[in-house]
Amino acid sequence: MEIAQANAGICHNQINDSQDEIMSTQKFAEIYDAYYRRVYKYICYRINNHYAAEEICSHVFEVVISKYHSFSPQKSNFEVWLFAIARNAVTDYFRSQNKRLTFSLDSILDLFLPKSSPEEIVIRGDNHEELFKALAKLSDKERHIIAMKYAAGLKNAEIAELLGVSGSNIGVVLYRCLKKLQKELEKGGFQYEG
Repeated sequence: MEIAQANAGICHNQINDSQDEIMSTQKFAEIYDAYYRRVYKYICYRINNHYAAEEICSHVFEVVISKYHSFSPQKSNFEVWLFAIARNAVTDYFRSQNKRLTFSLDSILDLFLPKSSPEEIVIRGDNHEELFKALAKLSDKERHIIAMKYAAGLKNAEIAELLGVSGSNIGVVLYRCLKKLQKELEKGGFQYEG
């Protein structure tokens, strides 16, 4: 989480320089380097398909290039604007699939967890299966908020701005979601070994 948030403010000041101009290659490279990983993790968290997530993420950055002139710092900060584009791209993906999919953390965990022994993989797989079952009991809105918080690394205020609710509302929803997940995991006999 700390890594994802470390790059959060890199491009914010540079973005406001000239809204009327076409985005320069250098400016795009800075934005891409600062936000690609977080956008990709968010998308992957939501759709559970890293190949499709790569394609959707590419589309998001194409939209950033083509719509950059319409970004207005007076309306919202750059991260909120960017993740609104990502959220819309995920929504479009689900519409195109014409079926309801649940997201999984497997593909995200594979990105940053070190290679494990076969025994650790089996144990971790069992634990993740319980987590996925517990996540499936949450509403789409709750899963979406969790994806924005823990995969995209957005702050509560940024999530609230995206969803048009208060920051305290997001905090309450996250707290309740985590309590629900904990209760479901405990029902399934899951024991956290920290």
